[in-house]
Amino acid sequence: MENLVTPLVDPGFWAGRRVFLTGHTGFKGSWLALWLHQMGAEVQGYALAPPNSPNLFALAGISELLHNRIGDLRDGAHLRACLTSFAPEVVLHLGAQALVSEGYADPVGTFATNVQGTVNLLEAVRYCPSVGAVVVVSSDKCYENREYTATDRGYHEDDPMGGYDPYSASKGCTELVASAYRRSFLLQRGVPLASARAGNVIGGGDWSPARLVPDVLAAFSAGRPVLLRNPDGVRPWQHVLEPLAGYLALAQRLHQEGAPWAEGWNFGPDPADARSVGWVVEHLARAWGPDACWDKGDAPIHEAGTLRLDCHKAHTRLGWQPRWDTATALDRSLAWFRAWQQGADMRQYSRAEIDAYCDAPGLAPTAPTLHGDTSCPV
Repeated sequence: MENLVTPLVDPGFWAGRRVFLTGHTGFKGSWLALWLHQMGAEVQGYALAPPNSPNLFALAGISELLHNRIGDLRDGAHLRACLTSFAPEVVLHLGAQALVSEGYADPVGTFATNVQGTVNLLEAVRYCPSVGAVVVVSSDKCYENREYTATDRGYHEDDPMGGYDPYSASKGCTELVASAYRRSFLLQRGVPLASARAGNVIGGGDWSPARLVPDVLAAFSAGRPVLLRNPDGVRPWQHVLEPLAGYLALAQRLHQEGAPWAEGWNFGPDPADARSVGWVVEHLARAWGPDACWDKGDAPIHEAGTLRLDCHKAHTRLGWQPRWDTATALDRSLAWFRAWQQGADMRQYSRAEIDAYCDAPGLAPTAPTLHGDTSCPV
């Protein structure tokens, strides 16, 4: 366990490092771009323009901090030209169609972006000699949905890929594409590729449609009740900086040590900290004030009842562990939102948030169960 005392994310590794980041205009991508810039990395982003306003990309002035390339992952020729001309050392693939509801509305576009877009990226990497490490980000929904209950084990990295709905299935396919390219092409060239599967991320700067925390805060601000599709649904909620720390640490190990790290990795909260949708909304309502309320609405689409990740491998091998529990993540998300409402400089506020996260101690893990349950003891 000695790896737990070493710095997980090493700014010295990233200083001056050339990084190709897809999805840099999105919620997670904007936070990651800001963190990379803070460490001195030279970043080229590749993504569609932000789909909604307001957005963190604009509020934090992310376009001023990197080489900003607006493009579509489905345009393989343009993607390859941008990546090859930049000659990156590390590729972080966060670009995706990221919503379950949009997967139902546009399954063709979802599969094209998430599956063929990943193929296009890895084809570009295949012919780019500068690349020394690749992290492909998928989702906790990539696993075949077994509808585990809250007392069952979480999904672990060798569980089968699957997915009930188009979005989830596209993420399972993304994992299969990454595995095929890793084994068929990239490892033969000495380019290690890992995939990362994170839980439901929350944090300041998320205005994505059909996501719980943005919808809740919008409703509270408008003085109307929140309508919840599935208040009993349990998800692995975590602050957005938690998995980003995992992606960065994983990329470092890939670049420095290669093939032993070229696998799938889960990044999620302690199993005892997996909370229901209703719990999350109640916590936010108490923090917001007495005029906040919610009610049960319609559930027009199928969604998994319980999603939990087994993160034992990331904890014991990579040295990654959560630093903020769900309650803290929600409190900090709300504080960020209120700072924005009050006209704060959101680039500086977000930089301070990254500093606070890096200074926070790791959370004490809960004890693992002893009856065959391999849930994440992080």
